[in-house]
Amino acid sequence: YSTLSKRLGELNYLIVKRIFELIVGRLNRAARRSLKLKKELLAIDSTTITVGKTRLPWALYHGNRSGIKLHVSFTNETGMPLQIVETTGLKHDGPIGVQLEDKRFILVADRAYFSIDKVDRYAKTQQDFVIRLKENIQLNRKKSLQRAAVEGSNIVADFTCTLGTAQKQTEKRHRIVEFTDYEGAIVRVVTNLRDVSAEEIAGMYKERWAIESFFRWIKQNLNVPVLFGTTKNAVFSQLFAALIAYVLLKFLHSRIQLKSDVDSLSFAGFTRL
Repeated sequence: YSTLSKRLGELNYLIVKRIFELIVGRLNRAARRSLKLKKELLAIDSTTITVGKTRLPWALYHGNRSGIKLHVSFTNETGMPLQIVETTGLKHDGPIGVQLEDKRFILVADRAYFSIDKVDRYAKTQQDFVIRLKENIQLNRKKSLQRAAVEGSNIVADFTCTLGTAQKQTEKRHRIVEFTDYEGAIVRVVTNLRDVSAEEIAGMYKERWAIESFFRWIKQNLNVPVLFGTTKNAVFSQLFAALIAYVLLKFLHSRIQLKSDVDSLSFAGFTRL
């Protein structure tokens, strides 16, 4: 333990991060699409790992806790991270999320990544997106979109509008889809996608939970909350080593699933074996 801690402290973590990026570049290829969309989904979110403040004095978080944060873009089709930005826990998600944008994908994100300027910019630059709206965002000049009735649909409303107040309002009209989640609560998302149904938009946002499962798997299976060192190099080297392990396991699992003579096995079952 002490030897590992010392070695990690001496190792520049950017070396481990670069290895991670090279492996992702080789292994994170587009898989067979399960949704008939023009682009794949790219979920964006962050996860925070906290410890006592005496362990990481360079990363003070809240109260008596220190914390570091991984901001992740995650390809739903492959089940792998595509890009990761590492920060201390107090960094806000929205500004860091700009570094994770990718026009090859449809960005799917929670409300922490919403801003009026951002959705207007996405519309201009043709970055496709589905982002949850903050509760206090004002909707102006609603105009309902025509849609065919779908039996059993959870869609509440589908319309275009401008967003914000007179002091700060979007220049363009954006599409809003309101739907109910599994608990019956209303969820509102904003998007620039016009050629897909409201049900598909709701389905895209629900797919965002794949990244939450990824975060949970990392913490449960790769011992991330137990840090082997306390310096910045040690902490981030350990985290990127854990991510390398995940990507390699995910790739091996996907290759095995392609073999016709092997019984279907979940990723959790594969890692247990």
